[in-house]
Amino acid sequence: MALKSLKKKRRIQIVALAAVALVISTGLIGYAMRDGINFFRSPSQVTDAPPAPNEVFRIGGLVEEGSLERGQGMQIRFRVTDGGASVPVVYSGVLPDLFEENQGMVGTGSFVNGTFEATEILAKHDETYMPKEVVDALKEQGVYQEPGS
Repeated sequence: MALKSLKKKRRIQIVALAAVALVISTGLIGYAMRDGINFFRSPSQVTDAPPAPNEVFRIGGLVEEGSLERGQGMQIRFRVTDGGASVPVVYSGVLPDLFEENQGMVGTGSFVNGTFEATEILAKHDETYMPKEVVDALKEQGVYQEPGS
C-alpha cells in the first residue's frame, strides 16, 4: 500500500514538473519572438491610428508617382499610398532593382514624427506578384487593378 501511494505521488510530481516546464518554454518562445513579429498596416491605417514610435511594423502600398527623391548619400525619400492616404517614407540604403514609382512595395520600420523610417524595403519581384496585404489594402481603397488590365 505504501509503495502504491509513493508511485502515485512520484507520477503527480513528474506531471506537475512537465506542466511547469511547458509553461516556461512557451513563455520563453513568446518572449523571444516578440521582436520578430511585425504587424502589417496600410497607409490609411497608419494615418488613422499612428503607431507608437518604438513599434516596428510593416507598411505596404504603391510608391506614389512624383514622390521619389534621392537625398545626400544613400538616403531616399518617397511616399507610399493605398489610394486613400499616403505616408512619407525615409530609407537609407540600396533599393531593390525593381523599386520604382507606381509599383508595389513593403517596408519594415517604425513611424516617427509623421514619417515612416524604413530599415528594409522590398519591391514586387515580377509583373504579377504583389504581397497579399498590399493587394487587400489597395482593394479596400478601390485602386487595385488586376495585372494585365
